[in-house]
Amino acid sequence: MIVLGVIILVIGVVVDIPVLTTIGAVLAVVGVVLAILGGTGRKVGGRAHWF
Repeated sequence: MIVLGVIILVIGVVVDIPVLTTIGAVLAVVGVVLAILGGTGRKVGGRAHWF
């Protein structure tokens, strides 16, 4: 999810589409939060793993 967010963020900046930039930033932040919570061993949404 982090990689997808960064790719969409870069495409949004290059093509100058603010909606893609916003969606990419949100996806990247959510991916980082899930990675941090998963790395601490905490279950997220009832799941221990998100892969």
